[in-house]
Amino acid sequence: MNPKPPIIQVIVRTGNDFFCASGNPLGKPGISVIENESPVTIMSQQLVEQCQKGNAFAQKRLFDQFVNRLFRVSLRYVRNESDAEEVLMNGFLKAFRSIGGFTYRDDNGLEAWLRRIVVNEALQHLRANRNLPLFQADELAEIQPDTEPLPDSMLDAERIHRLIMELPPGYRTVFNLYVIEGYTHREIADQLCISENTSKSQLSKARALLQTWLIQYGYEAETRRTS
Repeated sequence: MNPKPPIIQVIVRTGNDFFCASGNPLGKPGISVIENESPVTIMSQQLVEQCQKGNAFAQKRLFDQFVNRLFRVSLRYVRNESDAEEVLMNGFLKAFRSIGGFTYRDDNGLEAWLRRIVVNEALQHLRANRNLPLFQADELAEIQPDTEPLPDSMLDAERIHRLIMELPPGYRTVFNLYVIEGYTHREIADQLCISENTSKSQLSKARALLQTWLIQYGYEAETRRTS
């Protein structure tokens, strides 16, 4: 029977040095000192290494580090919060099962890897949900958003995000995949089982609808005042 992996207790900073204290720090007895590294990089890399050993404490720390950002990613595709939570949890489970094959380079690469897993899980949820009309008739896109009019014609990133969330499911899914996640139309077509032309059409219509809403809610007026 293999012994349980060591538990990370705490990472302490002293000047420019960081070390783990209490218990077996990151697989080494005593105190492990790491010099001249950022705390975020150290913690993420070592947490990944411990997650690869099945360390439950490290999994919890990694979960806490990314859960809020990845939940927001899930909500971009699955608007129902309980479904988005299920997508998120399934995504983390898949991440922890496959993290043994992940090579850590930096935090950006780690987050991109986790994001892609959550996005794939969200798309799988959309495909499995037979009751969801992912691609709707064009006339249904003429709906007005639930977002309240913007006071004084001011726009911020949060309100733009809310407008994106009001897009019909097909428009929103393609827009998020192409604009935010950086997928190509071929990748989107493969993921959604549609043609590349359909992907391009959905993106074009999503942009046109967003532009209409932005003008309606004051973007044009604000642009003219600041130009």
